[in-house]
Amino acid sequence: MSQYSIPLKYRRMENLHIVFWLFKDIGWCLIWKPLGIVMIFPTLIISIVIAYRTKEMVSELCHNLAITFWISANSYWMISEFMKFDAMQVYDWVTYKHLALIPFLMGVLCLAYYYAIWHPRHPNELETM
Repeated sequence: MSQYSIPLKYRRMENLHIVFWLFKDIGWCLIWKPLGIVMIFPTLIISIVIAYRTKEMVSELCHNLAITFWISANSYWMISEFMKFDAMQVYDWVTYKHLALIPFLMGVLCLAYYYAIWHPRHPNELETM
């Protein structure tokens, strides 16, 4: 049985990513706009790097892309609240906060692709999930 292991330098990056993500959300929670907005960049950049580094394993790539879309949606939502345009209407009942659903749903589509299409067609493929 093969085992997937994460190289130490990647694990350190993933751990640092969590720290940045927590500070971004702390900034959002406490309405510390500069902290929240500044932390978007390292959080998002590291999630993109992690996704790129895992591009050889479809399971990891799909999950890491979903995380990148989640951070994007979450960051947009935070900015919309900080800048007070979250409740403004785009069309009918749709507000600017609702636009965060676009990247959220893109993340769901990445996972749906993996679980509904790729994984069933490749049942013997070495994956982490």
